[in-house]
Amino acid sequence: MQLRIRSITYLAEDINGYELVDPNGHDLPRFAAGAHVGVRLGDAGREGVWRDYSLWNDPAERRRYCIAVLREGEGSRRLHDEIRVGDTVETTLPRNNFPLAEGAARHLLLAGGIGITPVMAMIAELKRRRVEFTLHYCTRSPEKTAFRDELDLLAAMGRVVFHYDGGDPAKGLDVAALLREPRPGTHLYYCGPAGLMAAAKAASAHWPADTVHCEYFKGPAAAPPARLEDDRPFVVRLAKSGGNYEVPPGETILDMLRRHGVETRSSCELGYCGACLTRYVEGEVDHRDPILNEAARKTHLLICCSRAKSAELVLDL
Repeated sequence: MQLRIRSITYLAEDINGYELVDPNGHDLPRFAAGAHVGVRLGDAGREGVWRDYSLWNDPAERRRYCIAVLREGEGSRRLHDEIRVGDTVETTLPRNNFPLAEGAARHLLLAGGIGITPVMAMIAELKRRRVEFTLHYCTRSPEKTAFRDELDLLAAMGRVVFHYDGGDPAKGLDVAALLREPRPGTHLYYCGPAGLMAAAKAASAHWPADTVHCEYFKGPAAAPPARLEDDRPFVVRLAKSGGNYEVPPGETILDMLRRHGVETRSSCELGYCGACLTRYVEGEVDHRDPILNEAARKTHLLICCSRAKSAELVLDL
């Protein structure tokens, strides 16, 4: 989709908010709380540089998508330094690997830094559902806390708790203590930097598996999926555009397609964000991502990390 930047707002130190709208004023495709969109930035080859950003506005809104961008990394720095109101950017349709559970009695939300963005949309939806929730929001300082004004009233009501650590996690929220005793009927959601993600994952290991939800835009340690010892070459056939290409050991499907000039989309390239999700029509996939459920794996794969168990894999490209 081609969307126009209608406004840019200051949310906190090094964090800007971007409001994206249809250039012709039309409604945008619906999204659910927890969803994100990919935004194409720069000119790094044919495929460009794609980065994923969570949507933080109320999912009931149809005329805009709102993202919050921390000024770090190539794509995000370009948004801060070069993109202006009135510019047009290319985005994907909303995707959601972090949906709210239906029917939960209460929701425990844990956000760190820019990880607050999908949680803001969740709060809007939970308020509409009139469901009990509590947010623990971890940042370095009030100056680095996006949406502080919007959350102050909820904090006064005891539904939001701010934690400032001054850059030393040991002085912040005790995640282990918070998650030590899961309350029946409670679902946990967490999103944030690698340290918070690791702490929350470890502290919630004893929770019922279907009550724990998280969003990774980077791998837990920024490490790619491990290569298996039995990696072997296989052939990828493109059903729509034609072409047969061999994928050798040590090379991903994504890299092979790029090498042959096939336009692709990606972001984290670690198997967590879902930007490179691709439909396949024949073959047996060796799935190596941690995010797709069994139903999705019957029709789709992530080409940044998955390989083939069969000699040939036919992609719907």
